This record gives sequence, structure tokens and C-alpha cells, in this order.
Amino acid sequence: MKFRIYRLSVIVFLAVMFFLSSCSNITGYSVLLWGIPEHRLQDGDIVPVYIKSNISQVYVIGLPDGSKKAEVALWKITEPQSKRKASKTAQKYAEFKHQYAHVKLDGLPIRNEPVNTAKQVYRLRKNETVKLLYKGKGQTVMVGNVPLEGDWLRVLTQDGTSGWCFSYNLQQYETDALGNITGGQIQEIQEEDTVLKDMLSKRWYPDSYTAMIRSQNIDIAKMNSSYGFDTGAGSGTVTLNMPGISESWPYNGVTKTPEDVYQYNDIPIEITVRNENFIVVRYTDESGKPQDFNMVTVEENIDELVSAEIKRRSDEIERLCANGGRFRSSNYGHLTFNEGGSFTWRGYNLLVPSLIVRNAGNEGIVSIKYFISNPLKASYDGILTFKFDRMNKELNFLYKLEENGIRLTDAGGAVFKGLSVQNPGASPLVLFFAGQ
Repeated sequence: MKFRIYRLSVIVFLAVMFFLSSCSNITGYSVLLWGIPEHRLQDGDIVPVYIKSNISQVYVIGLPDGSKKAEVALWKITEPQSKRKASKTAQKYAEFKHQYAHVKLDGLPIRNEPVNTAKQVYRLRKNETVKLLYKGKGQTVMVGNVPLEGDWLRVLTQDGTSGWCFSYNLQQYETDALGNITGGQIQEIQEEDTVLKDMLSKRWYPDSYTAMIRSQNIDIAKMNSSYGFDTGAGSGTVTLNMPGISESWPYNGVTKTPEDVYQYNDIPIEITVRNENFIVVRYTDESGKPQDFNMVTVEENIDELVSAEIKRRSDEIERLCANGGRFRSSNYGHLTFNEGGSFTWRGYNLLVPSLIVRNAGNEGIVSIKYFISNPLKASYDGILTFKFDRMNKELNFLYKLEENGIRLTDAGGAVFKGLSVQNPGASPLVLFFAGQ
């Protein structure tokens, strides 16, 4: 038993001695890639390396005074090598020694190659700090037909990710051993681009919505909450959805050009800000053809506006159906409005073929597609569109519900402005139907 205890003690003693001897033996020298202010170490310093722990993902390095050691993350230093080779490695990083940068905008990509279309390995956040390592030769970055000012730089992030980033949206500065930003080469940090921030924070809709809302003439065929432009800053996806166009891309940040145009990175979209509520979105399709879309902000809820307009039209049709919806004219026949928007019209022979074609049938759908201008509202309640089942052409009539019936005025010669009738035209045909 005593022999076993003695043997175990010897093994423990030898293990401790081996560990201590390992810590005292230098395995190589490395170049520090990211400063450690608490130990007054700066990037570019060459440090002795004693131990590498793959489990803890750290190196044990020697500190400048030689009496203490510290743990550093594996990514913060280069692979250990001889002191002579480490000195040569340090020269690779000499141009950007002590040089860091703040990121100017959200979504700036780091790529695996110095090419604007290369795979993205990291997406930077605004005001994030990166270490500048060295300059590389890469593909020229273009904004439209103009080359963007800057260089491809190899950078290192605070989680150890490295790759290539174009310098245009990096604000470079220098630090001392304590990590403080020093004077001299430091560039003043650019003031926050409040115009860009404001533009990115909003949802944008076609400018035609403004006129519809102002006039209260909502075109339900054209007003849709899905139409417009999503900047992607909040959702992560840039979306342009317009009649005939439905495109989306991952959001990779925005670059401001010298012409004060905001160019989306890696996306054929650029924005010109006219004011806080009006922008022009230029989309260039695969054929190289640019298209401009005027976009505005809308305070109202689009879906609620459309729903309210649908209800208004439905209520207007229901008014025609009140008291049975039956009307009679000695000249123009019998007209009945039915719930659901259908109609029956018999005995309209005097209107054939000037308005209604032969064999048009007696049934169809009545709807409200158009509006009347304010000056006409004193004379008319609105405008009705009749579509006979067996007639291709639609018939539009201005109408007025009166105490004893309904008056229809042919709008075939009316003057329209958009969807709104401005003038009924010269000497239009007027049909009067008495209520039954």
C-alpha cells in the first residue's frame, strides 16, 4: 500500500514538473494582429508563444516584462514560428500597423476575395470596429459608370473573421498602446448620415397614392399595400414590387456616391432623395435598361383605405337596390338592380345600336370604377359601369337618384381626367326611369 502511494506521488510530481517545464519553453514567436491595451501590447508586436490550447482556443504568450504570461484568443496572433520568420511576417502588416477603422453603415460586406461579387463571409454593423491588415489588388468597384474611390483591404473583425472589405465606407484611425485614438493620421469620424438613416427607416409607396388619398378617389385596381419599395434595412431583404416588376435581394448596405445618390451594394438599385417624404428609385434590369419610380411615404394604412373604398362602392350599389331596385321607362325599358351587383335590363330597343348592340342580352354586372369631380357632385351621385353578358364594350352612365326614380346620363362623350369625370360632354343622352 505504501509503495502504491509513493508511486502515485512520483507520477504527480513528474506531471507537474513537465507542465512547468512546458510553460517555460518557448514554442515560437507570433505577430500580434489585434492590440491588447490591458497589457500595453499593440498590433505588430512580436510575442513569445508557450502553449496552444485547442480546447480553450487560446495561446499562452509572454508579456513585455518577461515575468508574466497571458492568454490570448487564437485569432489575435499569427501562427508561431521562428523569431526571424516572425519579424519577416510583421513586415507584411507594417503599412497598417496600429491602424483600425469604424464602419460607416450597416450591412457592409466582408468577402472571401477582393471582388464585389465574391462570396460574403461577414456582414458588418454600423460603427463596428475592424483591424486593417494589409492592402490587396482587386476588382474596381463601380457605382454606375464611375469607379468608387478606395482600396480593397484585408480586415479582421472582433470575432476573428477575416476577409476583404472595400475601404470607401471605412473610417480609418490609429491607436496607441492603451487603445486610445491618437492624433496625426486620424480622420474625423463622419457625422451620421441622417438623410440615409431616415430614408432606410421608412416604407415607400408609388407617388400616385398621394393623389388618390388627397382626392379620396381610391383606385382599388392600382392601390395595393404590397406595391412599393422596402429598403431592407429592417427586414434584411430589399424589395421592389410594382405592376410588372417583382424583385427582391438580400440587403448588403448602401454606399453614398459623390453625386449624393445612394447606391445599394451588389443590387441594381439606386436612390435619389428629393425630400424626407419623396425619393426616386432607379432600377436597372438585366438588359441594362434603367427605370425610375417616384416613391412617397404614406401615413394612412393602405389596406384600410382599400377596404373602405370597396365598402363605399358596395354601399352605393346597395342604395340602388333599395325598395326592390326596380325602375321603368316608357322609352328605355325596365331596369332592375339586384343585390350582389347584377342587373336586368329589358326593352331597351330604342338604344340599339347607338348604345347597346343587338343580342347583348338582358343581364350583366353593374359596378363602380370611376369618380366624378367635385363640381359635378351637385348634379350627380356618381357614375355606373354596365357590362352586358353578351356585349364586350362597357357602358358608363352618370346617375342621380331622385325622389321618383333614377336619371342616367350617357358618359360616352364625357371628359375624363384619370378616373374622374370632369365634364359630361356636349348634349349627352339622358334616360329617366321611374321607380316602381
